[in-house]
Amino acid sequence: MSIIKFISSKTFLNQLLLAVLAIAILSFLFLRWLSITTNHGNFETVPNLKGKSINVAQVELEDHNLVMQIQDSANYNPSYPKFSVIDQDPIAGAKVKEGRKIYITLNPSGYRKIRVPDGLIDKTFRQVKPTLEAIGFKIGKITYVDNIGKDMVLKLSHKGNTIQSGDKLPKTTVIDLVLGNGNRP
Repeated sequence: MSIIKFISSKTFLNQLLLAVLAIAILSFLFLRWLSITTNHGNFETVPNLKGKSINVAQVELEDHNLVMQIQDSANYNPSYPKFSVIDQDPIAGAKVKEGRKIYITLNPSGYRKIRVPDGLIDKTFRQVKPTLEAIGFKIGKITYVDNIGKDMVLKLSHKGNTIQSGDKLPKTTVIDLVLGNGNRP
């Protein structure tokens, strides 16, 4: 029997029709099963959690059949209460499946502490100011005393207490400086 006669035979065409029909039925059943198991078309709306405490956020997510996943804390943001949600993913109003994890970022209790760098004493104000500001401190009151080194940093202080190299202070701490005025003592 030649290949052309076999392809055009009634037996081959019946087998081909049965194979196509079986694939169509299996595909239809698979898609129906997939639709049922993935809750196709059933969504939960993500609530807005920003500014809310961790306990309130947990309750709201449980009410919406969602799961809370806490990510690491971010940098302190003074416009939000301590230990409150400052960011969430997915965003509020998004449609998600039931049981979806909502990733939240918490506001820490305060600014993190930063170590005062070594070697600031006996450097010029022009060198010390950008160093302190780059790591997050603020320059406060500048006082001049008699010292031959003009604009040389002689002492660092915070609220009247002398700051030593290696001390840890919260970010945005205001540091007062004592500088030399260029006159002999």
